[in-house]
Amino acid sequence: MPLIVQKFGGTSLENAEKIHRAARRAIRAKLEGYHVVLVVSAMGHTTDKLIALAREICSDPPKRELDMLLTTGEQVSIALMAMAIDAAGHHAISLTAGQLGLLTDSVHTRARIQRISRDRIDHELAAGRIVIVAGFQGIDPSGEITTLGRGASDTTAAALAAILGAEVCEIYTDVDGVYTADPRIVAQARKIDEISYETMLEMAAAGAGVMHSRAIEFGKKFKVPIHVRSSLTDGKGTMIMAETVGMESITVQGVTLKEDLAMVSLNAVPNTAGVAAKIFAEIARHHIMVDDIVQNIYDAGRFANLSFSVNAGEAAEARTVCERLMAELGIGGVEIDEGVSKVSAIGVGMRTHTGIASTMFEALARAEVNIENISTSEIVISCIVRREDGPRALRAIHGAFGLDLAPGRAGP
Repeated sequence: MPLIVQKFGGTSLENAEKIHRAARRAIRAKLEGYHVVLVVSAMGHTTDKLIALAREICSDPPKRELDMLLTTGEQVSIALMAMAIDAAGHHAISLTAGQLGLLTDSVHTRARIQRISRDRIDHELAAGRIVIVAGFQGIDPSGEITTLGRGASDTTAAALAAILGAEVCEIYTDVDGVYTADPRIVAQARKIDEISYETMLEMAAAGAGVMHSRAIEFGKKFKVPIHVRSSLTDGKGTMIMAETVGMESITVQGVTLKEDLAMVSLNAVPNTAGVAAKIFAEIARHHIMVDDIVQNIYDAGRFANLSFSVNAGEAAEARTVCERLMAELGIGGVEIDEGVSKVSAIGVGMRTHTGIASTMFEALARAEVNIENISTSEIVISCIVRREDGPRALRAIHGAFGLDLAPGRAGP
C-alpha cells in the first residue's frame, strides 16, 4: 500500500471540532487506500502558554526541564487525535518520540534528528492502524527528552516521510499554501502553486513562517514532495518539489521579512589571523545561530568592526559570550541593536536574469527605506533595515517585482 504522512499544526488543532476535522482527513486517506502516519503539534497556543508559565517560575529555565515541559503539549494532542479517530470507528495508536524511536543529539531545545526506527510504525501500520506521532520532540541516546526547535513538527513529518518512503508529505495549516509574501503585511500577496525545494528553503530561512527550513532539507535530500495546504478546505495548496525548467523563468518568486533579529557588533577587534575563528567557534559552542556577518577594516588594517545578526531571543546570550572574549582577544567593546529586520528577494530565476539588485534597491529608495547591510547568494538578495521600516520595505519590493500581478509568475 502507498503511504502518506499528514502533519497538522497547532492552529489546525485548537479545539475539539478541528481535531475531529483533522481525524476525518486521515480517515479519508486511509479509505482511499493509503497507510497513514499523522504528525501533530500542540493544540493552539499551548507551547507559548507553557513557555510563559515556565518563565513565571524561573526567568531562565534550564533547557532540559523546558524540553520536559514543552513536550507535554504534543502528548495531549496525540492522545486526543487517537480518541477522535476511534470515535469515528477506525483504529489508531498514539506514539511519543521515545515509543517510536526517534533519536536525536543531546542539544536541548534545538536537537537534530540522528536516526528514526521504523519498526514500531511498520508493525502498527500492518495491523491496520493510523499511526499518530508527537511532532517536535525526540529522545537522545541516554534517554533524555529533547525538542527540535519551535515549529519543528514540520521536520518530524518530513523526516518520517523520508524514512518511510511516503508518496507525499502533506502539511496542513491555517493558510492555503505558500504566498509571494506574508499576506498579513502585503494585501496583494498571491499563492504560489509550485516552488522548488531550494527557493522554499531560502524563503523559510529568511523568515517565511509557513514551513520549517529543516523540513525542506529533508524533502530535498530524499526527494519527498511536500504539499502545503489548508486544513479548512480541500483546495490544492503549494507543492514543494524539485526544480523544473519553467521555474527559472520567474526572476523573483517570493519576498520575506524576518523581524525577530538583533545585530551584535564587536568594536576594535584585532585584525589578526585566527581571531574571527575563535569568536565564531565560541558562538557555535553555545549553539547560537548566526545569520549575516559584516566586517569593516580600519586603521591601516590593524583593527576591524565585526557585526553579525542573530535571533533576538539569543541576543543576550550572544552578548555574554562575546563579553567573555573581550579580555582574551583584546576586543574594544560589544554592542547590541535589537531594532533591525531583514527583507529578502528570492528566486531561482536570479541565476539567469540581470538587474535584480538594482530593481530591489531602487524600490527601497522610492519607499525611503535606508539599507544598513546587504548580503547576496546565487538566488537571494537580502537587506538589513530598521525594524520599523520592515513592512514598508516588504511591500515596496513585492510591488517592484510585479508579484501582485499574477500568482507567483510575474517579474520585473
